[in-house]
Amino acid sequence: MLTRREALTLTGSALGAALLAPALPFRALAQGPVVDGLMQPGPLGDVWLGPDNARCTIIEYASMTCSHCAAFHKTTWPALKERWIDTGKVRFTLREFPLDPLATAAFMLARADNAARYYPITDMLFDQQQNWAFVPKPLDALEQMMRQAGFSKEKFEATLKDQTLYDAVNAVKEKGMTAFKVNATPTFFINGQKYQGEMTIEGMEKVIKPIVGA
Repeated sequence: MLTRREALTLTGSALGAALLAPALPFRALAQGPVVDGLMQPGPLGDVWLGPDNARCTIIEYASMTCSHCAAFHKTTWPALKERWIDTGKVRFTLREFPLDPLATAAFMLARADNAARYYPITDMLFDQQQNWAFVPKPLDALEQMMRQAGFSKEKFEATLKDQTLYDAVNAVKEKGMTAFKVNATPTFFINGQKYQGEMTIEGMEKVIKPIVGA
């Protein structure tokens, strides 16, 4: 675990001071009503995959350190992308809902360079989650991981000290909590309908198919 001094030194005051904060718990699957205002993006904007005119829109709120999110991105995401997003039937975006400051740091890194590599970086970090999120020195491991994405030590540290970026990532989470009642990850909104908890491809397709007429 990081000491308070290490956290503050490596990441700057806002993120560093939060690095010892407890994570929120995962909660079981639930559904809710269609949510108004959901399509309005936060300060960072949304990074969409799939065409604007797709009949089905999926918004995922996730945390980079959530094991359920990583499991979804390992088992369900490849099929969802191949069958529905890449074929133009579904439009998808991933929104930040960090459950702990380490997840905030990971999202900040994914948002670097105006999110030019948002999905390659989030995919990599989900795939390798066990190798950086659950190790004795997670920030050191995260830095090593980001070197694969071309981050120098200077760029890594500068990104994590970016107060504007830090505030923006947390604003997405806060809006998710207050406006859309997101309280666990992953949470999905499929055409505005809320589905909370890890979903299988079969479960998602039961919702998607009637929407797209498949």
